[in-house]
This record gives sequence, structure tokens and C-alpha cells, in this order.
Amino acid sequence: MTEIPTTALGVVAHAAGDMRVEPVTIPAAGADDAIVEIAYGGVCGSDLHYWQHGAAGESILQAPMLLGHEVVGTVVRAAESGGPAAGTRVAVHPATPGTGDGSRYPADRANLSPGCTYLGSAARFPHTEGAFVRYAVLPKHMLRPLPEGLSLRDAALVEPASVAWHAASRAGDVAGKRVLVVGSGPIGALIVAVAHRAGAAEIVAVDMHDTPLEIATAVGATRVIRATDAEAIAAVDADVVFESSGNHRGLASAFRGATRGGRVVMVGLLPSGEQPALISLAITRELELVGSFRFTDEIDDVILALADGSLQVDAVVTHEYPVADALAAFETARDSATSGKVLLSFA
Repeated sequence: MTEIPTTALGVVAHAAGDMRVEPVTIPAAGADDAIVEIAYGGVCGSDLHYWQHGAAGESILQAPMLLGHEVVGTVVRAAESGGPAAGTRVAVHPATPGTGDGSRYPADRANLSPGCTYLGSAARFPHTEGAFVRYAVLPKHMLRPLPEGLSLRDAALVEPASVAWHAASRAGDVAGKRVLVVGSGPIGALIVAVAHRAGAAEIVAVDMHDTPLEIATAVGATRVIRATDAEAIAAVDADVVFESSGNHRGLASAFRGATRGGRVVMVGLLPSGEQPALISLAITRELELVGSFRFTDEIDDVILALADGSLQVDAVVTHEYPVADALAAFETARDSATSGKVLLSFA
């Protein structure tokens, strides 16, 4: 049995502008918990927000919190109650659904459950600790065994690709359709890849910078447009638009680029509070506005699609850093002009 240390190096957000790579205590595992040796973790936009602003949307840091929810690794100690055996390579579904205050939600959409918690989230207090640490104690229900032939590094994109897959499912069937993706960061690029796999006839990617547009092209975009070219965006006339910039200007571009009667899937999380929007255009064009938040069981489809090679996402990862250099990794990830997905390695 692998000897588990009492502490390991982790990435902890203390407050706005205060992120530290420091030893964190490895908690005791409960009967339903496995201990996973983390191999890779992807830096997400929410991680960047906790570092830069001390908050992600309305989730505000009230105490130091271990970051990280895009993680893969190997089970080194199985849960006493079962689950994947020691030696099993796994991806991690970071959510734990919960009934919370009892507010209603669709039974088949656990991502909307009011008491849902997520690794590395300050939405509740005490915060839900993340998994940017060499040894993570995780409930067995989060673990998804990886097929033979799918490497841990290639599987490092499972979680964000599941977000993209869920967004595509919210769009409906995109086969044969013209798709517009506004915002070509890692999530936008993964949406392009998922739409390409789903048979979209045309995929137009929009961004401010060259590197994201080059990545989008590599994973399936048939055409790219600069975000500043409002006339070209309006001329796209897309059947389905994905807004993945998380910016009200991107949402305006999404409305303008949608065809009459088209569907706009809102994936990028805009800041909390009121936001300006071209609602009159949505009304007169009878646009269907659809929200997309995290994912449910799409993670299982993503794992299979990565394993069989039908979902091609290699170009999305642009940088890799050891966990000791996490500060440099986050600096790279915050520069969307020169990076895609940035990975931390924990080996």
C-alpha cells in the first residue's frame, strides 16, 4: 500500500492577489473516500478569478481555499465501501449534488440542484476544498475510470470538455448547421471541437487574439473572425451561437450573429448583477436564449470520445508547469492572447 504523507504541496488562494504554493494537510479519508494521486490539473477561469479577485462571480473567499477541480490521477487507496480499486486511473467529476434549501429543480439535471457543491468553490462556507495537491481525498462517486489507451495527460481535458459537451447538448442537434462560437478560449475551443465531432456544417470562431483563433482552427473551426469586426459577425447568420467569452460585449455579438429564430447558448459566466443586453434584438428575431451551467453525466461520453479519438482536442493544451511553479502557470493562463489550457503536473 502506498504510504500517504501527512502534507503535500498545494495551490491555495488566501485572498485577492494572494495565492500561495504551500504544504497542505492531507485529511483523513472517510469510508466512502478514495485517495487519488493527482497527475495533472487544468487551470480554469474560476481559479484565476479566486487568485486575482478573491471571488468567482458571487462565490467570495472567506478563508484560504485549496484550488482546482480539473484533475486526473491514479487511485492509491480505494474507499473502504468500494469504488475504483487502487491502481485505477481516473478522471474526476467535481460535483456533489445536494437538495440544499429544498428549492425545486429538474430531477434529471443534478447540476442545478440548489445544494450542489463543486471542488475548489467558495460558493458555500466552509468552502469546498479543491484538488490541486499531490494526494487528494475524494468521494468515490466523483471517480470515473479511464479506458486503456487514454493517457492521464490526454484525459486532463475531461472536465472542461464535459462543460463544452453539455453546452452542445443544450443547443440541440447541430449536425449540418452553421455554428458561431463567440470567445475561443479553452472552453470555446472545446465547444468548437465538440460541434465539429457532432457534424456541424460550418463553425465560425470569434476572438480578440491570434492564438485562440489558431487553436480553434486546429480543432475544427472552418472560419475565424476578430471580435472587433462587428459587421462580419453580424453577417454570419448562425443557426446556433455559443457565447463563451463571459463578457456582455460577447453576448451582444452572439445576438447579432444569430439568424432569425436561432438559438443562443450562454456558456460564459458573466459578472454577477445586471448586465446590458440587446434584448430588443432577441425579441424581434425570436431568438431562443438558453443557459448552460457545468454538466451532468456528459463526462462519461467525453471519456469515450477522447478514448476512441473522435474528439480531437490536443491543440487546446498549450503549456505545462510543475506544481511548484503554479504562480508562473497562472500568470501564463491569465494571458489569453498567448495561451490555451495551462496544465499543472503533480508527479
